[in-house]
This record gives sequence, C-alpha cells and structure tokens, in this order.
Amino acid sequence: MIVTRTWLNNFIDISEVSNEKLYETFNSIGLEVDSIKTYHIPDKVVVGKVLSCEKHPDADKLNVCQIDIGNATRQIVCGAANVVDAEYVAVATIGAKLGDDFEIKHAKLRGVESEGMVCSASELGLPNLGDGIMILDESIGKLKLGKDLNEYDRVADTVIELELTANRGDCLSIYGVARDLSAALDIPLRVFDYESQNQEKIGLARVAELKASTKINGSLKYVMADVQELHTSFVFALRLAFIDATKENALANVVKYVTHTTGVVLRAYKTREMLVEEDDKITITASMEDEITHIEANGKPFSILGVSQNEESKADDETVKVLFEASYINPDTLVDAVAAKGLETDELYYNTSRGSEPDLSMGTKYLMYLLESYSGCNFFDGSLSLEEELESKIITINDREISELIGRKIDKAEILSILTSLGFRVQSSAEENFGATIPKFRHDIENIQDITEEIVRIIGIDNIEAKALKFAEAQRTNPTTQRYHAKKAIRQSAVAAGFYETVSYAFSDKSLLEKYEFPLIREELDIINPITEDLNTLRSTILINLLIASKRNVSYSKKSISLFEIGTIFDENRREKEVLSFIISGQKESENVTNNGKPAMIDFETFTKKLSAVIGDFQLRSNSQNNALIHPYQSADIIINDEVCGFMSKLHPTVADDFDLSDTFIAEISFDALIPQHINANAISKFQGVYKDLSLVVDKNLPYNQVSTAIESLNLPLLKKYYPVDVYEDASLEEQKSLTIRLFIQSLEGTLEDSSIEETVNTIVSSLEEAYGAKLR
Repeated sequence: MIVTRTWLNNFIDISEVSNEKLYETFNSIGLEVDSIKTYHIPDKVVVGKVLSCEKHPDADKLNVCQIDIGNATRQIVCGAANVVDAEYVAVATIGAKLGDDFEIKHAKLRGVESEGMVCSASELGLPNLGDGIMILDESIGKLKLGKDLNEYDRVADTVIELELTANRGDCLSIYGVARDLSAALDIPLRVFDYESQNQEKIGLARVAELKASTKINGSLKYVMADVQELHTSFVFALRLAFIDATKENALANVVKYVTHTTGVVLRAYKTREMLVEEDDKITITASMEDEITHIEANGKPFSILGVSQNEESKADDETVKVLFEASYINPDTLVDAVAAKGLETDELYYNTSRGSEPDLSMGTKYLMYLLESYSGCNFFDGSLSLEEELESKIITINDREISELIGRKIDKAEILSILTSLGFRVQSSAEENFGATIPKFRHDIENIQDITEEIVRIIGIDNIEAKALKFAEAQRTNPTTQRYHAKKAIRQSAVAAGFYETVSYAFSDKSLLEKYEFPLIREELDIINPITEDLNTLRSTILINLLIASKRNVSYSKKSISLFEIGTIFDENRREKEVLSFIISGQKESENVTNNGKPAMIDFETFTKKLSAVIGDFQLRSNSQNNALIHPYQSADIIINDEVCGFMSKLHPTVADDFDLSDTFIAEISFDALIPQHINANAISKFQGVYKDLSLVVDKNLPYNQVSTAIESLNLPLLKKYYPVDVYEDASLEEQKSLTIRLFIQSLEGTLEDSSIEETVNTIVSSLEEAYGAKLR
C-alpha cells in the first residue's frame, strides 16, 4: 500500500508530524514501512505562465515561448508538443541544476535565444506523467509566478510504501491508513462529506431501477453521471504516478483514484449498450447462487459481486452516460465461494478478498466531488441501493483479561478510548464485562485476543515491559478435550492388553470394499485423483486396512498378531464417523515350556476378554451386521448403554484364506459410544450382601439378553447386580435348557432378613414365569 503525506492530509492533519515520527508510528501499529522517499524539486525551478507560443522559424518541432516568471519574462525554446495547450508550467531558470552534469545555461537553439527550460515531470525527478511537459494548476496550491516549485508540498511530496498483513484489508486505502494514524497519534479524523452542487438534476429512479431476485450476500450502490469531457488535476495525475496506477483511459484513472483514496470498490459501466431503445429504463437485477451474487442489466451480464466485471460493460472515455457501482462483500464469504467455483477474477478482487471499505456512500460522494469539481460532470439525482442485513458482531471483554494477556495493567478508560478511536462501538458500564461491537471494516476481529492485539498496536509494543512467560490459562473441559482423553486412555489400555497401534491412510481399495460387501462412496462424491491405484476411494471400514497389515505380518513369519486403530470411516454420502477397530490372529500365547511349544490358537472367549480389558463392560447380542467378513456362527453385536455400537466376529474362513491368515477375530466399534459419560455417584452400603444362585428351566432358544431385560425392568431396590454363570442342556430337558443366574442382593439400610431375600427372588421368578414360562429347576 502506497500513501503520500499530502494525500493523508486530506483526512488527518499531519502537518506538524515529522517523517521520522510517521515512520516510527507506522511500524509501531503494525503497518510496516517498506520504503519512505521525499521528492526534492531542484532550486531555481519556478512557476511560470506561458504568455505566447509561436512556431520556431527554423524547426517544425520547436516552439518559441514567452513565459512570465514573476520578476521577468523569459524567452524559452520548447520541444514539447503540449506546450501550446499550457498556461502554467514549471520553468528551470538559468543556474538550476537538474542533475550532477545538467545545469541550465543561456543557449541558442537553431539560432533562437533560450533562457531556461520548460520541464517535464521526469526531468525534475518525479514519476513520469506521460509525454510532454508538466502542466500545473491550482490543485498544488495558489499559483504565484516566480515561486519555487519546491515550496509546494503537494509536488515535493513524501511517498511511503507500507507492507500490510493479509488481514488488514481495511488499510488498502488512504482513508483506512489515516483512520489507524488518527488512533495512534490521537489526532481527529476528518470526516469527508459532500453535497452535489448541481441543482438541475433528473431523478435516477426515472431511468434505472435496482432489484434483487434472491437474497444477496453483499451491498450495492449505484449513481449515474453525464460525463461529456473529463478533466483531472495535476495532483490527481501525480498521485496516480506515485502509486504506479495510471490506467488506459481518463475514466479508469478516476475510478482508481477514488478507490485508492476511500477504499470503496468502484466500477464504471456503459449504459447505452444495456438498452434496446434509447428511452428504455435500465433494470439492474442481483441474484445469488452458491454464495456468488450475479448482477445483470436488462438481462445482459453485468458483473459478479466482488469478483469481476463483464468486459463488454466497462465504460470508457467515449461513454457519455456512466453508471457507477460501489460494492462491498464480506471477504470470508467471498474467498471460499470463488475458490470452490474456480472463477476468474479481476484487479479489484484483491481489495474485495482482503476487505474493502463498507461505507459505500463515502465512495460515491467522493466520486461526485471529484467529477463535479474538476470536470463539470452532472450527476443524476439520488442513488439505487441494496444493503445486506447483517447482525453486528459483538464480543464480550473485560479489562482484567486484556491486562493478563498483555502482561501489564491497562485501565478500562484507556481500553475504551483506544477501541473507540479505532471505530469500535463500546458499551461502557460499571460491570467488569462490557461489549465491543466490531466495525464492519474489521471482518478479521473474532475474539478477545484479536481485540487485545489492537490495543497493543496503539499502546506500542515498545511501551510494554518485557516479562518472563507465564501460563495463566484456566482449566477447561469440553467435548474436544474429553475425546482426546478418551483416546489416550483407550490407547494405553489396548497396549496394556497386548495390542499394537496402527495408523493407515483414510483410503482403501474400492474392489476389496465391494468384494466384502461394505458400502461405497457415491460416485459423484468419490476421489477424482487417487494417490495410488489400490488407494482409490475413501474407506468405509478400517478392517480391510488391518487385514492387509496382518497379511504383511504373516509374511514376516509373525505367529501372533494383535492390532488396533482409531480412525475415520465414511458412509455413502461422505459423512465421517470415528471408529475403534481390532484384529487378532494366530496363537493365543507365545511358545514356551508350559504349552510344550504348541500354544492354542486365539478363540472367541479370549478375544472377548481382551476387548473388555480395553473398552470396559459391554453386552453381546445376536449379530445384525451385514458384510462378508463376519463368520455366520461366531459373531455378535456389541451393546453399550443399551445401544448397538459395533460388532465382533470370527473372520469368515474364506476371507481368512484370501489373506493367508489362521484363526482370526475382528471388531469395529463407534468411538462415540466409548467416550465416558457423566455418571452420578451412588451410595455404598456398609451392610453385608448375599449371593443367591437361581436355576431356571427355559426355552432353549430364549437368548439371555431377553431374560436380562426382563429382570432390569423390575427395578428391584435390593438387587445390585446379576449375571449368568451356567447353561446346561441334555436329552432329558428336550427343547429346554437350564439357565443359572447369580444374584447379588444388598440393602443400604440394614442387615438383610430372609423374608427380604425371598421376596426379591420370588419377584424375579414370577416375572420370568409370566413372560417366558420359566420354572425353577
């Protein structure tokens, strides 16, 4: 970002502030100075007035000028073609040194005496303003013939180039930089306002209308002007040259100048091309699709809000009636949408994507001031506007927390003063906490840390005493930390149970997922460019990855494999879910003397105990899962808190053969079910309890979980726990079986009596008899 002293002076009086002070202040408030340069006009270069200009008698490209320099009239031969249109010019008089080896002397050019030189900008060390000499006007100040040009500070200006961080789009304008300087230097900001001086206007609403066919995510403002002939000032052209932003035509220069000055993004449009008939009304329509706002005029493409302007709609120096658009869109909304759509952007996207000035009225008023003051343009009366309705962002803060973050006590009054000077609206109160409403031009402010950074910028980092680092953060528990601690605990338990953790890609082989009947990602949501041929889709299970890892271990002659992984899987719609997956294969234990070097193979019971050692208590019920890895007779759903959260199974023999594995068991469990829940503590009885075994004869096909559910529903106050200890079947029982349940009965209030024990047992027997025809054995 490039600014100049006199340009800044439009909005803040820095006439008494030295360049050194500006340099220090900019660096202190985070607007790092990349370069600072003051232009010096050589001595004896003065303001002159061209009294006459005649062709050189002996040279077609030379003119002989009579120029008044205040105390005398000088005859000067000039070769610039535009001298014939000039009135006030810069004259290097006899003795002026324009360079180390360039001193102006009396000369005779093709036989004609010349006493000086009419200068171009580059000859005075200024940026190039185009072919020809400089033509001065009173934009530099009141012109006085013979006055040294170096006394005009708008010519001998100081140019400062600032390096801005990506979040400081609010300082991509002279006004934005002045706003920050105002807070840092405690100098009032000059508020710009302007009312049109043209009293004879046609109402804009008579020739144009603006409407939105859908809700839009930005703001628009339109004004229109008759631009017969554009004239701009010398300072206008010089400042554009200072920032190296001179455009291809005069109208584009005006738009660039206003945008750089105010920060408001402006675009200029032709109007004739929008019309079918001369008297047609211009209807501008804005509509939003996928966070992108498209603008049309009479059905013709106009622009994409904040992104680009249709090339055919751009106004040029031939355009008589020009429609000017001022726009604003939140960059947080814009950038992601543009990236997702892959849209082509224009030069102004740099401003809109980093945060332009949202006060659109200031931009249109400054444009009106510039064109009416220097070009005599006539603006239509009124404007057309569409404003996005957004709730103000309010952050609750307090001075104590800000002081802790900074490491120095900052008075509440000072905090309020700084925030107010930076454009924040603060709700002062006697309470410790108070609200700060974030200005629309600071979209990057999100939390108290960002606000603290603003306060530090204005106080100055050099004014804060260095202190040793101190951590003062309060203990916080939230779902993220709970999940982290749950993962850590499960990993520790799994390693303690003899499992090794694996970490695999979140991708898998689509052919294997399809072969073993796992769901596949919908084609339109699948990976376009897979990293390898066998990792060509997002995984819908981790078990395939674990099987491949187990096969690799077998090839390394491993006889016992125990692996687990915590990771993400995806459903058909690419929704994520975190699971805990296990695989165990081969020998139950290592070869040793006690097993004569022939250890038994892993079995369902051993795997269940290992699983319980990792995830805690769970129940097993008949399997309801459906994939080709599951053994038809040795599988079950895993139940935690009465919810099916996964499954465990012996690996199907055909799949074991596919991966060259011996007896193998697998499990996959939703990780959400494993996060510890808050449980209220229960009182512990100080009285002795008793165990009672209850043997029942029930239907041989009755699963235990139904018996358990029936007992649980009784809510018996003395029954503390129960579990099965024996199942017996023989020919004498025919289609029935004997089920033994061990009951633990205990009272919180006193020693148990036989009648209380019998009442509890009889209640259970009666309930099971009624529900399932159970009888005591």
